[in-house]
Amino acid sequence: MSATSDLVRFNTFLTHDRGVARSAIPPEEVRVLDINAAYHGVRTIALMERAGEAVARHVLENYPPGSRVAVLCGKGNNGGDGFVAARHLMRGMRPDVYLVEPEDEVATELARANLHLVRGVSRPAKYMDVRQYDLFIDAMLGVGLEGRPREPYATIIKALNRVKKPKVSVDVPSGWPSDLAVQPDATVTFHAPKVGMSKKNSGKIVVADIGIPPEAERFCGPGDFALLPSRRKDSHKGDSGKLLVIGGGPYSGAPAFTGMAAMRSGIDLVFVATPEPAATPVAIYSPNIIVRPLPGSILGLEHVDGLLAMSKEFDAVAIGPGLGDDRRTLTAVQRFVSKCKAPMVIDADAIGACGSKPNVLKGRTAVLTPHAGEFKQLTGRTAPSDDMDKRAEMVREAAAKLRTTIILKGPVDVVSDGTYVKLNGTGNDAMTVGGTGDVLTGIVAGFVAQKARPFAAARVGVFTAGLAGDLAFEEKSYGLLATDVIDKVPIVLRRYVLGSGG
Repeated sequence: MSATSDLVRFNTFLTHDRGVARSAIPPEEVRVLDINAAYHGVRTIALMERAGEAVARHVLENYPPGSRVAVLCGKGNNGGDGFVAARHLMRGMRPDVYLVEPEDEVATELARANLHLVRGVSRPAKYMDVRQYDLFIDAMLGVGLEGRPREPYATIIKALNRVKKPKVSVDVPSGWPSDLAVQPDATVTFHAPKVGMSKKNSGKIVVADIGIPPEAERFCGPGDFALLPSRRKDSHKGDSGKLLVIGGGPYSGAPAFTGMAAMRSGIDLVFVATPEPAATPVAIYSPNIIVRPLPGSILGLEHVDGLLAMSKEFDAVAIGPGLGDDRRTLTAVQRFVSKCKAPMVIDADAIGACGSKPNVLKGRTAVLTPHAGEFKQLTGRTAPSDDMDKRAEMVREAAAKLRTTIILKGPVDVVSDGTYVKLNGTGNDAMTVGGTGDVLTGIVAGFVAQKARPFAAARVGVFTAGLAGDLAFEEKSYGLLATDVIDKVPIVLRRYVLGSGG
């Protein structure tokens, strides 16, 4: 269901709203925010324009008029911010733009467009004479850097650090957070500081509001796909994820839905370990699922050792769908969860089993996917449905206490890793039909099996499941079924995975 207006007060990565200082965000969230801002109607071209203007404004307000300014620009959007800054600096300074890499290497269409506007003052960085300049603007490398800067950036960073003249970095110092980074007097960072920035490594930190809408940060969106690991072009069968689903016995549809949804998330192999009465029905649901029958009619302690040995061969485990609440099954779940080394997605009656013995989660990597009743089983607390702030804080507290990621399902889903909270507004009220929760479990588990971090998998999973449900609703209305949602998952992935860089 679409997010309603009573949610606009709630903030996620921010501690305050309405112009008050914002708390730091993880660097990887920058790409997420850019894409989600566009999703909410604020185009990236506008964000770049405001970012570059903010850098120029800081320089114009803090350094002598007419200063000669060298603007060093990389090939990405950080360089694009620098091109915009140089254009605005022409109002009162004398800027020159220096390209660290060849002009034809500028990587984005937006950055190239802004380079075109300052081409008259641009030249290769190898021609820069640092003695001619009063001030340097560092717009070379942004938050996407992995490891130490390579050449030619490394040499330029070392040279800049030897210069005893003011330096201003754009968003983050180039090379940060490695041990080879520009040492600026100030950093103009956008929207919020990035986790790890300090006066020691960034100089004076100036936070510029560039107009990212609150919804881009509060709600899951297509930008969250940027948090998914990239798929290798040379991968072989199994390299893109293997999932073990432990479920069924009393019910056969639930583990089948979980397995089928996981396959649609992009992983290579799904095995379903299920008690014998459910084995044949699960196999009939889809030939894409590999079924491993377990002796007996329900999951019991006698199965745990074998399942633990089996789990070592998988990238992730989903446990709970269709298991039922027999006391012997719940005891087996507790034993398995307490000893499983693989990342887990825990759903349905397995959630209650963990709630009655929460120590089993100690040291485990897990995503729990409760609805309101299961959340009470897990925590002993009832999450209010009429106060989103309290509901979100309750989920955050539970995730922090259990040291897991929690998805509290509802008309608006709440996702937390115990530190941060995200809301999800995709989905619709036809998705109360049986099986859609199992579909969500499969999608999230599929992303975990593809090596996504649990919080990222949960965020992308709820957005994907909800949007797939919305697409299915357009065709099926209130006749929507869980299998209809599964069928729409590839459409969501096709629309957003390639575009996000995931």
